Amino acid sequence: MLIAGGGVAGCLAALALARLRPDVKLLIVEETERFGGERRRLMFDAELDGAEARALIGALRGDSWPGFYVAFPGFSRKLKAGLLSFGPDALHDAMVATLKPDQYRLAAKVVAVRDDALVLDGGEEIKAEGAIDARGASNLSMLELLYESRLERDCRLSAPHRVDRPVLIDAHGGAAEGIGHIRCVPIDADRIAIADIRVSELAQPDEGAAARIDAYLKLRGWTAAGIETERSVSRPLPIGGDFASFWRIGGARVAKLGLRGGFVHPATGRATADAVHNALALAAQKDFSGAALHDLFEGRARAAWKKRAFLREMNAAIAAAAPDRRRAISARLYALDPGLIERFHADRLGLLDRRKLMQALKG
Repeated sequence: MLIAGGGVAGCLAALALARLRPDVKLLIVEETERFGGERRRLMFDAELDGAEARALIGALRGDSWPGFYVAFPGFSRKLKAGLLSFGPDALHDAMVATLKPDQYRLAAKVVAVRDDALVLDGGEEIKAEGAIDARGASNLSMLELLYESRLERDCRLSAPHRVDRPVLIDAHGGAAEGIGHIRCVPIDADRIAIADIRVSELAQPDEGAAARIDAYLKLRGWTAAGIETERSVSRPLPIGGDFASFWRIGGARVAKLGLRGGFVHPATGRATADAVHNALALAAQKDFSGAALHDLFEGRARAAWKKRAFLREMNAAIAAAAPDRRRAISARLYALDPGLIERFHADRLGLLDRRKLMQALKG
């Protein structure tokens, strides 16, 4: 079978097949020279279902912490919850270490995906029993969207930062107004990943993002000895739309994974947990024909879309609030029970959880 796209969804699908289904002949094709995409991934351990899911992520040898911090003006909190993080290099290294050389192609652009073939730039066609399109977001015109846009900077500091776990939200000082904050993820003792994050209708970070990161460094008393990487990334956050039409317009009867298939948490923008569970569903599959793969992942995408209606409504309500109320709403949400916060991130909300979240939204 064939996979187009070597981001997190495509890579985890390939790794699951290599790990659990060595009998399946596989080829994954990625446009760039490295697997893994561009950005660092952060997720809650509670997002993962079962030992196989944890083993698949554990093979990436990323970082883990027993909790995280949130900070708002007049309110800060240290919360317990397992967090995991890995960078694109971890995915790339796992891919080239696990897959055989004839199971992947890099620097090869896929221009079309059919249910049983990939067409490369230049006209080469690769045929197989089935194919999956995991090349990232495509035509989103059928969906109502917000965007989580961020400027991420991996910094080497002149002295240890003394941050022992991720700062999930810091809405002090250099953070943007409204639905905006700074996030910090420690890499090692004197290296830290800092992201300026905004949620808006704009797909790209605004021009003030770099200045806000600079201001945050100053606020924390940190001096950057060097910038290792800096990148702008954007993730769509669906708040409504015609999902059936979105799926069809992305490629009729073609199986889709990742953002291409609409697999994303509407409130957090994270897609790694969906990628893990879809990868394991793929590895459990007996029929690898294009039609069977399409039906498998369309069904999973529809079920996820239906389940996440509340999260879409919640995110839309926050975005519709006046700018001066948005940060207050976020602070109320993160003042709730730690277990509820974890279930919110893990997409495991019960009816009582939803009532409490709606009360927090209303103030």
